[in-house]
Amino acid sequence: MIRGMLAELNDPYTTFNEPRAAELDADRLSGSFGGIGARINKNMREQFILTPMENHPAIRAGIIAGDQLIAINGQQVSAESTLDEVVAQIRGEIGSPVTLTIRSDTAAPREVTITLEHIELPSVNWRQLKQDATIGVLEIARFSESTANEVEEGIEVLLEAGITRLILDLRGNGGGLLQSSVDVADLFLDNGIIVYQASRGKTEENFRAHRRGVAHHIPLAVLVDSSSASAAEIVAAALQEHGRAALIGSRTFGKGSVQLIFSLADDSSLHVTNARWLTPNHRLLNPEGLTPDFVVAPDEQPNENDAVLARAISYLNEYPLEVTRTRSR
Repeated sequence: MIRGMLAELNDPYTTFNEPRAAELDADRLSGSFGGIGARINKNMREQFILTPMENHPAIRAGIIAGDQLIAINGQQVSAESTLDEVVAQIRGEIGSPVTLTIRSDTAAPREVTITLEHIELPSVNWRQLKQDATIGVLEIARFSESTANEVEEGIEVLLEAGITRLILDLRGNGGGLLQSSVDVADLFLDNGIIVYQASRGKTEENFRAHRRGVAHHIPLAVLVDSSSASAAEIVAAALQEHGRAALIGSRTFGKGSVQLIFSLADDSSLHVTNARWLTPNHRLLNPEGLTPDFVVAPDEQPNENDAVLARAISYLNEYPLEVTRTRSR
């Protein structure tokens, strides 16, 4: 009934999330949760497979990579269950126990009781390129509460390692928190508007960069694709329109609306569109998205030859001065 009512608004971003989906959504945005510290995947045989993370409760409890999850707190895990449903059943309040029934290879199933601990959910990975150690890569998966701090830490680590240029990879990043995206863009800018927010019946707001962000001087390229959306597009647009970085890849998704999240009594949530974002040049993000400065089709099959990354490396080698040029607004 709720979904039927919302459909009448003709807004794909005003949505209703049932309790388990709402909980996982909140975890992704907060960047942490109470859990066992293991990745869960559903294989082709509809089995749920565990991979424990180093120095986390699951591996200390004896779970090994490839263990099959049979039951949670005595309740059989159904092949029809979604991955989100199973993950939500294992998460909970820090300090509370969860009992898992697991099977290793052909051995008989066994029960393992694990106390849930505080698990960080990193949103950023960073590395130096093997083929050129002077170039660092920052991959941002989502914009959560901890993302800006993670990006700043990554920049500092890479600078200490000797990098002189950066590639910011926003491919596959579906967005997240507005303030997080503003704080990340601020790290790479010296001044100017990052984004405008327009709401019906309210004065238009703007979010500005501060002087001399920690990485404002580093030559920069930004990778985007059709899954780069929302908060990821805010960062990409700000860096592109201020002449701070070139966008490389394919056209972005085109989501420029803001949702308020209302938590309901049964722990479900309602996401309601209440505003829209505009780029520093006052352009709407939706529905067209952002056009890259250099359009490169993504590889059809994942492989070691990343054409988009290769074009970014070439760009930084060919135009090292162009990417550092900034324009204040």
